[in-house]
Amino acid sequence: MGIEDFGGGTDPLSDVLVVTTNDVPGYRVQQVIGEVFGLTVRSRHLGSQIGAGLKSMIGGELKGLTKTLVETRNQAMERLIEQARARGANAVLMMRFDVTEAADVGTEVCAYGTAAVITKEQ
Repeated sequence: MGIEDFGGGTDPLSDVLVVTTNDVPGYRVQQVIGEVFGLTVRSRHLGSQIGAGLKSMIGGELKGLTKTLVETRNQAMERLIEQARARGANAVLMMRFDVTEAADVGTEVCAYGTAAVITKEQ
């Protein structure tokens, strides 16, 4: 498995820029639209749980769970971008993730931030 299997982020050709900063150098915030979020809840896979339990006894990375979490975060990001686009934004500022256990049956991942319209400074 290569690093591409464990990476995240958005498509560099996307029409919605997502950043973790308050602003984007070289751009000006024209309009703040408001909070947007993308949410997903994933249940645990029995096979990966058993494998994770065994792996935790001997130590090391739980690659199956890591890959599942990356996929889950990416799905939350995709939903965040869809919501921002639907509200007329071309950027999401101050993007963050929140990860919590969901009723002991899965993991809830929420990507959230501030939807905005930005323009390139002259």
